[in-house]
Amino acid sequence: MDTARKLAPISLLLLALSACGDDGAGDGNDEVAGSDETVDTTVTATVDDSTTDGADASTDATTSTDSSTDTGTDSDTTGEPELGCNGHVELCDRPYDQVVFPGTHNAHSASSEGFSVAAANQLNNIPTQLADGIRVMLMDTYEDPDNPGTVLLCHGSCNFGSSVHAEVLGEIVAFLEANPNEILTIIYEDHVDVSLLIPDFESTGAIDLVYAHPVGEPWPTLGEMAAADTRLVITAEQGSPPPEWYQHVWDLAWDTPYGFTDFDQFSCALNRGSSDNDLFLVNHWVSNQFGLPSAANADTANAYDLLLGRAQECWAMWDHPTNFIAVDFYDRGDLFAVVDTLNGF
Repeated sequence: MDTARKLAPISLLLLALSACGDDGAGDGNDEVAGSDETVDTTVTATVDDSTTDGADASTDATTSTDSSTDTGTDSDTTGEPELGCNGHVELCDRPYDQVVFPGTHNAHSASSEGFSVAAANQLNNIPTQLADGIRVMLMDTYEDPDNPGTVLLCHGSCNFGSSVHAEVLGEIVAFLEANPNEILTIIYEDHVDVSLLIPDFESTGAIDLVYAHPVGEPWPTLGEMAAADTRLVITAEQGSPPPEWYQHVWDLAWDTPYGFTDFDQFSCALNRGSSDNDLFLVNHWVSNQFGLPSAANADTANAYDLLLGRAQECWAMWDHPTNFIAVDFYDRGDLFAVVDTLNGF
């Protein structure tokens, strides 16, 4: 077979994926959209401890396969501090906006769920991610073209893999019901109207767990959210209330640029939202030269020193905890160890 014929399938795949690019929680390839700032993008592995409240940059790295969260709780007791909140008793007394949560970029797009290797940002499915300690999930919603009214989770094109949203949401609810002190956040890149999502929330029981935050009001502690059994924070890039629990993410948060294909492109600059908001999302992954997910790059990006260094740099730059740290291939590197350090453990 001649070279042109060999490259044709790859070219078609790259063309199809270009629509989704290397999205943060959302779609697009603009690496520093919404920011005209000049920012030093050099990330150092060693950052002064004073830049991070309670974080010790010298903490020994541990493997990310050892989750920082104990997910084996099957107790019927809700909101009991002795159970710990998201794996630590100390976090029960900490407001939601002062906690650092480990997250997955395109959480649903996992090779273990049949997504194309070229489109998969994760290896493990969502139940495994939750069991391992992931507490923030960035997911993309689309309407099923063959079954109108059904919501799918896809990455750019559903031709490269899809999961039924209601089924995944049901798995999330099952985890939360089995673990009554765990707080979870979903950031939707929403390509469907909320009217299509509401039936999924009602049929799975997720509607009974959602937390609606009044903009501008203080955030509750994780313990208070557990006690009230409002442990599922739902945000969307395009949508907004009503309903009150379907919150516009950029009314609550801001994020860093994304779309990097080289490590020296990392930046803490403002991308979307306002730095006056309460929550800070750090997009932390490096795609390959074609803009596709790279497990090999995740080994470097998620390594303890580099990931901690960037998180501390961004924390210091904005004087705010890096609440959500979203990565590709979370099972590679030291995401959970970094989050523990940032949380002061």
